[in-house]
Order: sequence, then structure tokens, then C-alpha cells
Amino acid sequence: MKHSLQLRLSQHLTLTPQLQLSIRLLQLSTLELNQEIEKFLQDNPLLEREDGIRDEPSSAAPQPGTPEHPTSGAADSGAGETEDGADGENGADPEDSASERLAQDYTQGGTRSDNDEAEYPQLAAEAQTLREHLIWQLSLTQLAERDQRVVTLLIDSLDDDGYLHQDLDELAALLPPELEIGTDELHVALRHLQNLEPVGVGARNPAECLQLQLAALPAATPFRAQALDTVKHHLEVLAARDFARLKKLLRCSDDELRGVQHLIVGLNPRPGSSFFSGDTRYVIPDVIVKKAKGAWLAALNPDAMPRLRINRLYADILQRNRGTGQQLATQLQEARWLIKNVQQRFDTILRVSQAIVERQRHFFEHGEVAMRPLVLREIAETLDLHESTVSRVTTQKFMLTPRGIFELKYFFGSHVTTDSGGAASSTAIRALIKQMVGAENAKKPLSDSQLSEILGQQGIIVARRTVAKYRESMQILPMSLRKSI
Repeated sequence: MKHSLQLRLSQHLTLTPQLQLSIRLLQLSTLELNQEIEKFLQDNPLLEREDGIRDEPSSAAPQPGTPEHPTSGAADSGAGETEDGADGENGADPEDSASERLAQDYTQGGTRSDNDEAEYPQLAAEAQTLREHLIWQLSLTQLAERDQRVVTLLIDSLDDDGYLHQDLDELAALLPPELEIGTDELHVALRHLQNLEPVGVGARNPAECLQLQLAALPAATPFRAQALDTVKHHLEVLAARDFARLKKLLRCSDDELRGVQHLIVGLNPRPGSSFFSGDTRYVIPDVIVKKAKGAWLAALNPDAMPRLRINRLYADILQRNRGTGQQLATQLQEARWLIKNVQQRFDTILRVSQAIVERQRHFFEHGEVAMRPLVLREIAETLDLHESTVSRVTTQKFMLTPRGIFELKYFFGSHVTTDSGGAASSTAIRALIKQMVGAENAKKPLSDSQLSEILGQQGIIVARRTVAKYRESMQILPMSLRKSI
């Protein structure tokens, strides 16, 4: 076999570092973008924020390592010294001046100045957990130290809702034998735990939780006895809303059954949920939509746009020393790429948002029932973008409208054929189903077949299983569970 060299010309797509950065920034949410920018700011000295930075005239040139634009009253280390070395005009000691300024920050009565609030922000106090709340109550009881430790053991076994799902026999078997804690002692400790606040904590199932809360009510509470009987023996019948059977079991009238249901529904089946604080996630809208001169317009949210710029101090040093500092030159190029890609990201978001607003203007006027079907391909062809680019732009990007905050993905939906040959958006159909369920007779709720027939009368052809899928997506109960007395 003979070896030879051949020269060929071919074309292939190469993702440059700048293009890779652009794609990565485009798919990030606003919160993730700020986190990414913070990493760049820490690693790249040639990149800086211009938020809150003011250009102040200064006779002294900034020194390396100091802020490029000092605030008013701040200068370099030699600005406050006279030629003979005296500090200031009166030769005041800098420490004394600092002490005087500190004393001026506090007036009589210990009042803090306005600037002090910015330096020391007020932080929210950490919420008390369910375990801490129960341990605090336990410390106020007259129980012996061993009994308190056994109750603490049960407290540590509770879930976030305040339930004890672990069987006491299994828990006793798992404990070390040298502790000599038996099942009977755990049952006694459980009774002590169930006497603590919130009422219902330490229950092993929802029925026991409701029983504990009903038992804690005054004996004169109306329908308390029937409610206890229902919770102990007929809770599944009540959950299935079989009111006819429940009336026979309780031997009560419609009014009495209505009172029993009202009393039980007013209880809290998750007594520990008020102490559980999940991670709060705040949504920062990328786009704000307003109506101006009869037209709906989209504009970028200035609070979501990071303001970046090149640090002129280091850029000037690099320009004066060309040919040296290859690392600084690379960081300068990376900083320029980042600023350009961030600007391009928001420009693309604005273009896509404005295209969505133009096609969904009826939604902004009339609500969800006026939503028209829209797919990513339609926006991509209009703006001459790739469909994957539109998908990245509409994911985790939010739009603030007079009707609320929506993810850009919300305005896209499949279509359903109508009698006239047109198409209706799935979002509009969900809104119609929600309206019909809200206006139905509670004693005779509409079935999925009836909802499908009503939609057909309006010219929207929807199968019963499609109605059921839309209803479940909106967490609307089926007909049997929506029925009331």
C-alpha cells in the first residue's frame, strides 16, 4: 500500500470561544447571569461594573490598586498632606478627624445617620424551626430528664409536616439496648409530644392529626362529636364526597353534614408546615410590557441589565506597554467579548419579546381566552433566527405585564382545530375550562364529556381525554370530587 499526501478543501462549523460564550450566556437566567458575571469580575481585573460609579474630577492621578474613579472627598495617599508634611490645613491628626466623623454619625439618643444604614444593612432574622419550637416547649415542662430525652428522640424523627411516620416498635428495635427504652416508654413519650403546640404534631397519619385537633376544641363546639366520629371511622367516605352514604352513617341532615364538613375542612392537616421555610426564589423580569399610544411595546428592564465596562486604568497601562503583559491582553479581549455578548443577549431577548407581544396583543387586551396558538418556528422565521436560539431565549426569561409576570415560554402553545378551519390555543382552552368549572352548579358539576360538548358548541373540537388532561394540568378535581352538599 502506497502512502501519499493530498490537499483537500472542506467546510465545517467551528464554535469559536466567543460563540461558545454567547450561547452559554443566552441560556442563563438573570440570576445565573449575575452569578456568572461575578465570577468574571473576580477573575478579570480589566472588567468592572459601572453601577453606582460616578466620574469625579480629581487633581491626583489614581494609583494602581485603587478605585479608578474615587468618590467625592476621597483622594490618594498624598492628597491631604502639605509640602512641609503637615496633615491638612490645621495640622489635624487623621485619627482625630476620623473620630470626629464617627461621632457626627450618631446624634443624641443613639440615632444612626442615613449613611450608616447603607453600611450596615438590616438582615432578616432566621425563622424558628419546628424542632426548636418543640424543644423550647419541652424545656418548660416538669418532665424528668430521661423523659425529655425520649421525647426529643421522637421530635428528631418528625418530618417537615410534623408527622411521625416511623413505627414505634421499629424505632425501639433500632435503639441501643443499653438505653433500655421500650415500646411502652415510647408510647408515653408520644403522648407528651402530642400535647405540645402546634396541635396535631406527632400524629402518625392524617386521621390521627385531625382527631388531635378536634379533641383540643372546646366540648361545646357545634358538630364536634359528629366530626370526631367522621374522622375516626368515615374519613375516606368524606374524602370521596359520598355525601349520601355519609348522611346515612352519621344519621344527620344536610345542614348538620354541612357543618361537620366545614369544621373538618377548617383544620390543618399539616401542623408543621408553618415552620418549614423553603428557599425563596425571586423572579426578576427581563422585559417590561406597557401600552403606549394604543400599541403594546416591550422594553428591557434596566434593573436586570448588568452595566459593565473596561477598567480604563489597566487598559491605559496595557496600551503604554505594548508587547508586554500577554495575560492582560488576553483578559482585555475576554472582557470585551463578555460586554459584547451580554449586550447581544439582551438585544436578542428584546427582539423575541417584541415579536411575541405583537402576536399575542389580544392576550394583553382580553386575557388568556384570547391567546392565539404560537410555535417557536414562527418567531424564528420572522426574526431570521435559529429555532434553538429562540428556545434558549424563552427559557427562564420573564416578562412583566399588566396581567402579571410570565415566562416567555408561556406564550407558546399547541393549537386545536375549530369548526371554521381555524385553530385555538391550548392556553385559551384551559382558560375556558377554568371559567366553566368556576361557574358550574356545585351540586351537579360538569363532567369531562359535558365540558367537551360545551366546547364543541363554541366551535372548538376537543376530545374528552384532552379535556381531562387540561383539567389535571390546572389541578382541577374530577367531577366526583368537586361535588358539594
